[in-house]
Order: sequence, then structure tokens, then C-alpha cells
Amino acid sequence: MTGPVLLLGGTGEARSLAALLVDAGTPVVSSLAGRVTQPRLPVGQVRIGGFGGVDGLRDWIVEHRSPVLVDATHPFARTISHNAARAATLAGVPLIALRRPAWQPGPRDRWTVVDDVAAAAEVVADRGGRVLLTTGRQDVGAFAAVHTAWFLIRVVDPPTADLPPHHQILRSRGPYDLDSERTLLQDNRIDLVVTKNSGGELTRAKLTAAADLGLEVVMVRRPPTPAVDHEVTTVDEVMAVLRQILTSPRTDGT
Repeated sequence: MTGPVLLLGGTGEARSLAALLVDAGTPVVSSLAGRVTQPRLPVGQVRIGGFGGVDGLRDWIVEHRSPVLVDATHPFARTISHNAARAATLAGVPLIALRRPAWQPGPRDRWTVVDDVAAAAEVVADRGGRVLLTTGRQDVGAFAAVHTAWFLIRVVDPPTADLPPHHQILRSRGPYDLDSERTLLQDNRIDLVVTKNSGGELTRAKLTAAADLGLEVVMVRRPPTPAVDHEVTTVDEVMAVLRQILTSPRTDGT
């Protein structure tokens, strides 16, 4: 007898996937990192907190007889994605990675693409002005030494790192619509938007609003991802691959 699907989550896609699995009667455990104080919980069984690295994740898979591992974490959750790839190999189970497509610039977009948050801070220090910073609370410290700009720092939970000398904290959680994003940029006289290339629709509106207003966007490109057994871009594709895996002789014992 096999155990539950282990779903590494924390994203809107992961919550949708958990709901589909529960509706289908498929046992699933959603795992959240616990970095947000009040996360949006998916339906079904949930565990919160880390596994203790690759070995801890492998041990959980083996102990609970999980037949498949699904990585539906944030595109910038580099550590857990690499740990998942290694743990799945060690545990001998297939890994499905749900990787939403990255945003692509359109003809009206003014993007400066950088490799990491540190490079984004260098661009901001050079540009100055008034900045909407939406890279997440864990990366705010990279901008602490920037004295040439004022920051509107939008986060879910308060940052714990050092903060830039000129800033305002805006605690907010998406999704965001175009009208409110345009108003936010205009009311705060924003000159520059700094964000990560998370992809998806929940926070895309700020990019459209920036393009409408002719603002520059400093875009942090995604980190490299590990090779996996199955890489898909939608929840429906995950479900299709899961059906194949869960009905194969390997997992049903026939």
C-alpha cells in the first residue's frame, strides 16, 4: 500500500492542485516552508516547516511510502527545489516540477534584467528616485546600503533584515488588479519598480501598470533549476502525469 503524494507548496498553483487531489480522493500532504506567519492553507493534510535538508526529505518520503514528489514551490525557492531533486533520486520516486512560465517583456516594457538581488540593488543605487520594491522580505537587506533612493517596500510579513535609510513598509498580499497597481504607482510617485520574475497572473498587474506609465522595471531573472523526471507548466498537466504514475504497476502493486 502506498502513502500520500507529497506536495511541496506555498503557491496558488499548489493550493489548486491540493484541492483537485482531495476532490479526486487521492491522499496528499502539502508541505509549506513556514516562512509566512499566516499562510494561505490548502485543503487536505498540511505540514509546516523544513525537512532538515536532502536526507530529511528522503527519509520522510520513504517513511510515509510516498509514491511521487511534486515540487510546486515558488520559482525562487532554489534550495528546496534542488533538495527535492536529490531526495527523489535517493528515495527512488518520480519528481514532477510545476514551473509556471516566466514573464516576457512586451514592446512597451522597459526592463533592466539582472542576475540576482545584489545586482538589482546596484542598479537602484545608480538610478536613485522612488522605488517600489517587491522582491520579498528576505531580500530587503540587499538594499540596506542604498542611500540614493526612497523605497516603498511591499511585503506580506515585516522584514527582519536591515532596511534602507529612506523607506516605507506596505504590508499587503496579492492578487492585485491593474487599477489599484496604477494608483499605487501614481500616488507614491514611483520612478522604478524592482521585482523578481515570478511569472503567473497574481502579481503581473504591476508590470502592466509600469508599462502604462512608462516606468523602468528592474527584473531579477530566475535561478537555474535542477533536471527532473517531469517538468510541466500547469496544474492540469500535473494531474495528467500523476494519473499515469499512480495507476502504473510500480505504484499499485499489480
